[in-house]
Amino acid sequence: MQVRTYLKDTYAEQADTRVIAVGEREGRSWAAVEHCLFHPQGGGQPADRGWLDDVEVVPVRDESSGLVVVVAAGEEGGWPGFADGQPVRARIDLETRLAHAALHTAGHLIESAGRAQGWELAANIHFPGQARIEFTAPRPDPRPAEPEGREEVLAELRKAVDAAVAEDLPVTAAVDGQGRRVVSLGALHSAPCGGTHVRGLGDLIDVELSLKVKRGRIRVSYSAAHGPRR
Repeated sequence: MQVRTYLKDTYAEQADTRVIAVGEREGRSWAAVEHCLFHPQGGGQPADRGWLDDVEVVPVRDESSGLVVVVAAGEEGGWPGFADGQPVRARIDLETRLAHAALHTAGHLIESAGRAQGWELAANIHFPGQARIEFTAPRPDPRPAEPEGREEVLAELRKAVDAAVAEDLPVTAAVDGQGRRVVSLGALHSAPCGGTHVRGLGDLIDVELSLKVKRGRIRVSYSAAHGPRR
Protein backbone atom coordinates (compact mmCIF):
# COMPACT_ATOMS: atom_id res chain seq x y z
CA MET A 1 0.00 0.00 0.00
CA GLN A 2 1.31 3.43 -0.91
CA VAL A 3 1.23 6.22 1.68
CA ARG A 4 1.04 9.62 0.00
CA THR A 5 3.18 11.48 2.47
CA TYR A 6 3.10 14.65 0.36
CA LEU A 7 -0.59 15.01 1.29
CA LYS A 8 0.12 14.62 4.99
CA ASP A 9 3.24 16.75 5.44
CA THR A 10 4.21 19.48 2.96
CA TYR A 11 7.52 19.96 4.80
CA ALA A 12 8.76 16.34 4.76
CA GLU A 13 12.04 16.52 2.83
CA GLN A 14 13.25 12.91 2.81
CA ALA A 15 12.23 9.43 3.86
CA ASP A 16 13.86 6.01 4.03
CA THR A 17 11.36 3.73 2.36
CA ARG A 18 11.14 0.79 -0.06
CA VAL A 19 10.09 0.10 -3.62
CA ILE A 20 6.64 -1.51 -3.75
CA ALA A 21 6.21 -1.82 -7.52
CA VAL A 22 8.11 -1.41 -10.77
CA GLY A 23 6.93 -1.29 -14.35
CA GLU A 24 6.96 0.56 -17.65
CA ARG A 25 4.97 3.58 -18.81
CA GLU A 26 5.15 4.83 -22.37
CA GLY A 27 8.34 2.83 -22.85
CA ARG A 28 10.06 4.19 -19.73
CA SER A 29 10.81 2.27 -16.54
CA TRP A 30 9.17 3.47 -13.35
CA ALA A 31 9.27 2.69 -9.64
CA ALA A 32 6.74 3.32 -6.88
CA VAL A 33 7.72 3.66 -3.23
CA GLU A 34 5.75 2.94 -0.08
CA HIS A 35 6.16 6.38 1.53
CA CYS A 36 5.70 8.71 -1.42
CA LEU A 37 7.05 12.23 -0.89
CA PHE A 38 6.58 13.20 -4.54
CA HIS A 39 3.65 15.36 -5.64
CA PRO A 40 2.83 14.69 -9.31
CA GLN A 41 1.61 17.43 -11.59
CA GLY A 42 -2.14 17.95 -11.24
CA GLY A 43 -4.83 20.25 -9.93
CA GLY A 44 -3.05 23.26 -11.39
CA GLN A 45 0.17 22.51 -9.46
CA PRO A 46 3.47 21.45 -11.10
CA ALA A 47 5.29 18.26 -10.12
CA ASP A 48 7.92 18.16 -7.41
CA ARG A 49 11.61 17.87 -8.22
CA GLY A 50 13.05 14.88 -6.40
CA TRP A 51 15.50 12.00 -6.15
CA LEU A 52 15.30 8.29 -5.51
CA ASP A 53 18.68 7.42 -4.02
CA ASP A 54 20.95 9.43 -6.36
CA VAL A 55 18.67 9.37 -9.40
CA GLU A 56 16.80 12.59 -10.21
CA VAL A 57 13.18 11.66 -10.85
CA VAL A 58 9.87 13.13 -11.99
CA PRO A 59 6.64 11.90 -10.34
CA VAL A 60 3.63 10.98 -12.48
CA ARG A 61 0.32 9.26 -11.88
CA ASP A 62 0.13 5.76 -13.33
CA GLU A 63 -3.51 5.26 -14.27
CA SER A 64 -3.26 1.48 -14.65
CA SER A 65 -1.91 0.87 -11.13
CA GLY A 66 -3.37 3.91 -9.37
CA LEU A 67 0.07 4.65 -7.92
CA VAL A 68 2.19 7.77 -7.95
CA VAL A 69 5.35 6.54 -9.67
CA VAL A 70 8.67 8.13 -10.59
CA VAL A 71 10.62 8.03 -13.85
CA ALA A 72 14.12 9.29 -14.54
CA ALA A 73 14.27 13.06 -15.09
CA GLY A 74 16.88 12.62 -17.82
CA GLU A 75 17.57 9.89 -20.31
CA GLU A 76 16.54 6.35 -19.49
CA GLY A 77 20.21 5.34 -19.55
CA GLY A 78 20.63 6.75 -16.04
CA TRP A 79 18.00 4.43 -14.58
CA PRO A 80 19.64 1.82 -12.30
CA GLY A 81 16.84 -0.73 -12.42
CA PHE A 82 15.15 -0.53 -9.02
CA ALA A 83 13.77 -3.83 -7.71
CA ASP A 84 10.51 -4.53 -5.90
CA GLY A 85 11.23 -4.53 -2.15
CA GLN A 86 14.52 -2.62 -2.50
CA PRO A 87 15.28 -0.14 0.32
CA VAL A 88 15.69 3.40 -1.06
CA ARG A 89 15.89 6.98 0.14
CA ALA A 90 13.34 9.38 -1.33
CA ARG A 91 14.11 13.09 -1.29
CA ILE A 92 12.53 16.25 -2.68
CA ASP A 93 13.80 19.74 -3.44
CA LEU A 94 12.12 21.39 -0.47
CA GLU A 95 12.57 24.95 -1.71
CA THR A 96 10.74 24.08 -4.92
CA ARG A 97 8.02 22.32 -2.91
CA LEU A 98 7.49 25.35 -0.66
CA ALA A 99 7.33 27.68 -3.65
CA HIS A 100 4.58 25.51 -5.13
CA ALA A 101 2.76 25.22 -1.80
CA ALA A 102 2.79 28.99 -1.30
CA LEU A 103 1.34 29.60 -4.76
CA HIS A 104 -1.34 26.95 -4.33
CA THR A 105 -2.38 28.24 -0.92
CA ALA A 106 -2.45 31.83 -2.15
CA GLY A 107 -4.69 30.66 -4.98
CA HIS A 108 -7.23 29.30 -2.50
CA LEU A 109 -7.10 32.57 -0.59
CA ILE A 110 -7.71 34.61 -3.75
CA GLU A 111 -10.57 32.29 -4.66
CA SER A 112 -12.10 33.06 -1.27
CA ALA A 113 -11.69 36.81 -1.80
CA GLY A 114 -13.27 36.55 -5.25
CA ARG A 115 -16.23 34.56 -3.97
CA ALA A 116 -16.80 37.31 -1.40
CA GLN A 117 -17.32 39.63 -4.41
CA GLY A 118 -20.12 37.35 -5.63
CA TRP A 119 -17.99 35.69 -8.31
CA GLU A 120 -17.73 31.98 -9.08
CA LEU A 121 -14.54 30.01 -9.75
CA ALA A 122 -14.07 29.15 -13.43
CA ALA A 123 -10.43 28.01 -13.65
CA ASN A 124 -7.13 28.11 -11.80
CA ILE A 125 -3.45 27.46 -12.34
CA HIS A 126 -0.72 27.66 -9.71
CA PHE A 127 2.44 27.40 -11.83
CA PRO A 128 5.25 29.88 -11.09
CA GLY A 129 5.04 32.83 -13.47
CA GLN A 130 1.58 31.76 -14.68
CA ALA A 131 -0.47 31.69 -11.48
CA ARG A 132 -4.01 32.98 -11.91
CA ILE A 133 -7.57 32.46 -10.73
CA GLU A 134 -10.39 33.03 -13.21
CA PHE A 135 -13.94 33.89 -12.20
CA THR A 136 -17.32 34.40 -13.77
CA ALA A 137 -19.83 36.89 -12.36
CA PRO A 138 -23.34 35.37 -12.24
CA ARG A 139 -24.70 38.82 -11.43
CA PRO A 140 -23.54 41.68 -13.68
CA ASP A 141 -20.47 43.39 -12.21
CA PRO A 142 -19.37 46.32 -14.40
CA ARG A 143 -16.43 47.32 -12.20
CA PRO A 144 -13.71 45.10 -13.73
CA ALA A 145 -14.43 46.48 -17.21
CA GLU A 146 -13.18 50.00 -16.37
CA PRO A 147 -9.78 51.11 -14.97
CA GLU A 148 -11.26 52.84 -11.92
CA GLY A 149 -13.50 49.87 -11.20
CA ARG A 150 -10.60 47.45 -11.50
CA GLU A 151 -8.61 49.45 -8.98
CA GLU A 152 -11.58 49.46 -6.62
CA VAL A 153 -12.00 45.70 -6.87
CA LEU A 154 -8.27 45.08 -6.55
CA ALA A 155 -8.16 47.17 -3.40
CA GLU A 156 -10.95 45.04 -1.90
CA LEU A 157 -9.23 41.79 -2.89
CA ARG A 158 -5.91 42.94 -1.47
CA LYS A 159 -7.56 44.01 1.77
CA ALA A 160 -9.18 40.60 2.20
CA VAL A 161 -5.96 38.74 1.37
CA ASP A 162 -3.81 40.91 3.63
CA ALA A 163 -6.24 40.52 6.55
CA ALA A 164 -6.24 36.71 6.30
CA VAL A 165 -2.44 36.59 6.08
CA ALA A 166 -2.09 38.93 9.07
CA GLU A 167 -4.49 36.74 11.04
CA ASP A 168 -2.34 33.72 10.14
CA LEU A 169 -5.35 31.47 9.62
CA PRO A 170 -4.41 27.78 9.88
CA VAL A 171 -4.37 25.69 6.70
CA THR A 172 -5.69 22.18 7.35
CA ALA A 173 -6.85 19.16 5.37
CA ALA A 174 -9.44 16.50 6.20
CA VAL A 175 -11.36 13.80 4.37
CA ASP A 176 -15.08 14.52 4.10
CA GLY A 177 -18.01 12.10 4.06
CA GLN A 178 -17.64 11.59 0.32
CA GLY A 179 -14.01 10.53 0.68
CA ARG A 180 -12.66 13.81 -0.73
CA ARG A 181 -9.66 15.59 0.73
CA VAL A 182 -10.85 19.09 1.64
CA VAL A 183 -8.39 21.91 2.39
CA SER A 184 -9.56 24.69 4.71
CA LEU A 185 -8.25 28.16 5.48
CA GLY A 186 -9.51 28.44 9.03
CA ALA A 187 -13.28 28.99 8.80
CA LEU A 188 -12.82 31.32 5.82
CA HIS A 189 -12.78 28.89 2.90
CA SER A 190 -12.83 25.18 2.12
CA ALA A 191 -12.41 23.32 -1.16
CA PRO A 192 -11.64 19.80 -2.37
CA CYS A 193 -7.93 19.73 -3.23
CA GLY A 194 -5.06 17.31 -3.77
CA GLY A 195 -2.28 19.91 -3.60
CA THR A 196 0.39 20.87 -1.09
CA HIS A 197 -0.12 23.85 1.20
CA VAL A 198 1.62 25.95 3.82
CA ARG A 199 0.88 25.42 7.52
CA GLY A 200 -0.70 28.83 8.05
CA LEU A 201 -1.46 31.89 5.95
CA GLY A 202 1.18 33.81 7.91
CA ASP A 203 3.75 31.76 5.96
CA LEU A 204 2.83 33.68 2.79
CA ILE A 205 4.88 36.71 1.75
CA ASP A 206 5.09 38.93 -1.32
CA VAL A 207 1.49 38.28 -2.40
CA GLU A 208 0.89 40.51 -5.43
CA LEU A 209 -2.33 40.71 -7.47
CA SER A 210 -3.35 42.11 -10.83
CA LEU A 211 -6.72 41.95 -12.55
CA LYS A 212 -8.11 42.06 -16.07
CA VAL A 213 -11.12 40.80 -18.00
CA LYS A 214 -10.42 38.27 -20.75
CA ARG A 215 -12.97 36.37 -22.82
CA GLY A 216 -15.72 37.36 -20.41
CA ARG A 217 -13.86 36.09 -17.35
CA ILE A 218 -12.36 38.07 -14.50
CA ARG A 219 -8.73 36.97 -14.30
CA VAL A 220 -6.74 37.62 -11.14
CA SER A 221 -3.07 36.91 -11.80
CA TYR A 222 -0.86 36.64 -8.76
CA SER A 223 2.49 35.80 -7.26
CA ALA A 224 3.40 34.65 -3.75
CA ALA A 225 6.32 33.16 -1.87
CA HIS A 226 6.97 31.18 1.32
CA GLY A 227 8.44 33.22 4.14
CA PRO A 228 11.11 32.05 6.61
CA ARG A 229 10.21 28.66 8.06
CA ARG A 230 8.82 28.81 11.58
